[in-house]
Amino acid sequence: MKIAVFVSGNGSNLQCIIDNCKSKQIKGIEISMVIADRVCYAIQRANIEKIDCVIVDRKEKWQHDIHLLLKERNVQLIVLAGFLSILDNKFCSLWKNKIINIHPSLLPKYGGKGMYGLKVHQAVIDNKEKESGATVHFVTTNIDEGDIILQEKTAVKEEATATSLQELIHPIEHRLLVKSLKLIYAKTQSTH
Repeated sequence: MKIAVFVSGNGSNLQCIIDNCKSKQIKGIEISMVIADRVCYAIQRANIEKIDCVIVDRKEKWQHDIHLLLKERNVQLIVLAGFLSILDNKFCSLWKNKIINIHPSLLPKYGGKGMYGLKVHQAVIDNKEKESGATVHFVTTNIDEGDIILQEKTAVKEEATATSLQELIHPIEHRLLVKSLKLIYAKTQSTH
């Protein structure tokens, strides 16, 4: 199964997918390309592995162009791995049930527009939540509202900061991403 990974930042989730494909923890999946919406460290990670990388210009009809490129490459699944641009309704409809996202909270809590990165963790702390975690879900036209694939919880310590909580949740994101990709791949195999 060919996947495209969409990135905006450091690319630790991308690296996790790369490492797990290389070690054969994830079988049957190939990263066909990486799509970045800005210059970021994730691009260097893709370059090191000789994975094709495209940096989109968000001013143009980039989603239409990317759609055509993904179709040309026979990409079957898009993984949003810390991707900050919002995909439009048309793109989401064209790729219905073929885009997954990793979100650093227990959705439906702390999702939606403007909720990303440290902002999510700060909101969890400000609301004195006892637990947080990560969620992998299908992407729909409504931000962070698609069907949940997998979720994992962890306790929030009283002394937690947004940064320490982010560090605690990163490994959970990585685990969930790997498990989700295995699940989705297994489903594609059972339908053949």
